[in-house]
Amino acid sequence: MKHERLSSDGVARCLASAPGFPHADPYPDGFFTTAPTAAAVLVPLFVDRDEWRLLYIRRAAHDRDRHGGEVAFPGGKLEPGDRDEAGAALRESREEIGLEARHVTVLGELERYRTISNFLVRPVVARIDWPVPLCPDHSEVSRVFSIPLAWLAGRDNFRIVRRPLETFDGVTIPVYLYEPYENELLWGVTAKITQGLLQALGLQGR
Repeated sequence: MKHERLSSDGVARCLASAPGFPHADPYPDGFFTTAPTAAAVLVPLFVDRDEWRLLYIRRAAHDRDRHGGEVAFPGGKLEPGDRDEAGAALRESREEIGLEARHVTVLGELERYRTISNFLVRPVVARIDWPVPLCPDHSEVSRVFSIPLAWLAGRDNFRIVRRPLETFDGVTIPVYLYEPYENELLWGVTAKITQGLLQALGLQGR
């Protein structure tokens, strides 16, 4: 499916028919000593001037947050009051960037991804109204921005590198990495989720 021909219904059909298998866990046995924490992120698609784009945030930098300052999707861990993973993604999006649920149409989900910080993350793919009023919580989010889907699908903009795993001599793990876009660096699990979405939509991904 070409990105210019995407529609909300088409995205929903692609997600519903995508292979339902868990992604390979790149971490060696013994790397995690506890069960993962359930989490969810919203993967927000929108159209601006006939161009499909993905919305991202840059997390606020905090000394105690190992992911502070990184590019991410809005989201976080599931709370007792969340009805499900989609509910958690919507709640976190409202708390982090002021995105109200009435402006969001959930289209489907991707398979869960395990992060190096031991979260098991469910990506919830949605189309959001655009333009839409946003009010970032600057204690959590330093910037909200978007990247064109066509750029994300470009093979020259993406690569996979291998990184040594601390405390495991000789063990490396794959790290998903995009070229900088407007001085923003998209990498790690957020880049992996982005590539998973591109694959599900039949666009140019790995």
